[in-house]
Amino acid sequence: MDRVHFETLGCKLNQIETESLANAFREAGFSVDRAESSAELGNSSETSDDAPAASADGLAGICVVNTCTVTGKAEQKARRVIRHLLGAHPGSPVIVTGCYAEVEAPTLSAIDPRVVVFPGGRKGDLARLPDFLAARAIRHPEEPLLDAVRDFVHSVNPGFFSDGNALPSSTFALSTDNFLFHSRASIKIQDGCNNHCSYCRIRLARGKSVSLDADEVLARINKIAEAGWREVILAGVNLSQYRSAGGDFAYLLERILSETTGVAIRISSLYPERIDAALLPLLANPRVRPHFHLSVQSGSDRVLSAMRRPYTAETVYRAAEGLRAVRENPFIACDIITGFPGETDEDFARTLEMCQKIGFAWIHAFPFSARPGTEAYSLKPKIPERIAGERVRALTALAEENHRRYYAQWIGREIAAIAEKVPDGMPVTAVTENYLSVKLPPRSAVPASALIVRIEPEGFASIVP
Repeated sequence: MDRVHFETLGCKLNQIETESLANAFREAGFSVDRAESSAELGNSSETSDDAPAASADGLAGICVVNTCTVTGKAEQKARRVIRHLLGAHPGSPVIVTGCYAEVEAPTLSAIDPRVVVFPGGRKGDLARLPDFLAARAIRHPEEPLLDAVRDFVHSVNPGFFSDGNALPSSTFALSTDNFLFHSRASIKIQDGCNNHCSYCRIRLARGKSVSLDADEVLARINKIAEAGWREVILAGVNLSQYRSAGGDFAYLLERILSETTGVAIRISSLYPERIDAALLPLLANPRVRPHFHLSVQSGSDRVLSAMRRPYTAETVYRAAEGLRAVRENPFIACDIITGFPGETDEDFARTLEMCQKIGFAWIHAFPFSARPGTEAYSLKPKIPERIAGERVRALTALAEENHRRYYAQWIGREIAAIAEKVPDGMPVTAVTENYLSVKLPPRSAVPASALIVRIEPEGFASIVP
């Protein structure tokens, strides 16, 4: 069977969906590989569309690019990757899906006739593509893959190229308990968002909030545990909006902790207002990894209001305080946008002060990117890129200092970790339960295995027998 090459840009959801599709191709008899493009696109430094992207050696029969639209640079990187794949794999179809494909299908289709755009809102239908192509190859062995891929697009979505009408799609169809590219399992439990943040294009691409039924979440986690995975990440666009017939995210987490065993739980990201009296006691459970990422964006109430965020700076302070009250020295990280239209020096000073006072162990800071179709696209006054960049650098310097301090607090201590999958010849690494990445002695651990490690200086750790 042909080889399928995957490139993934953007969020944890994209990574989960790529993993699931790759496993479906593998089970249908294809070989698969991937080059994981940066998830930290806000800090990416690409400057042109024609710079080469990472790619595996040899020709792939099919390439799949799972795109992101969170910033203009994310889209720029997607175009760069697509063009590189077209040149590196002549004759092969390049399937482009994800959020960028949802909002800018004509732009992507115009890149080359071999680009086949599959809207991100219908990404779940791609779960059927591997079996479709395998069966098609038996019936029509001489048919070009590009023709077969195009026929598949028409078969699941006959109106896409004509009147725009689409058949119903399964948001949660891409699921797996066999993760080929990552050392920890993941499950998508929620998609979309009901908020109307003034800068966000993801909500336009992924639509309204939808949630995987709690019973199905439990079934998938139990299947993951039975497959031998020792940690599972709960992911969504906005987990704070998870809803099932029985209740919200706290309800789901309580059921997970009481009705599953053998697997630790890591929560991908939460809004600050979700860290409340209902959720905090559950986060105290030792099965929940003491690593919490808060979607913050600013420490200025004036900017948060302009962003249409549903909380204030005080909410963020309370969330961090609550997390530290239920867990010993947890790893708390955040996202920050700098240079939002109208952000003054005083606004940024409040953001910097918040990050200093809370002591986030990491800050993912990136400059504001005006996204078409959003309220903030036309907001003024615009902040010069130079100033936004200076603010990013200030926050990143603080993040690096905070991370060094946090790491130092754990030197000499023993902590649970998962060994990482790394390319041949690279140092063996592990990620601890509180999200410290450490180097291990050579050939000391099996990838994806659960370990107890002793933290050592300079980013190293030893395995505790």
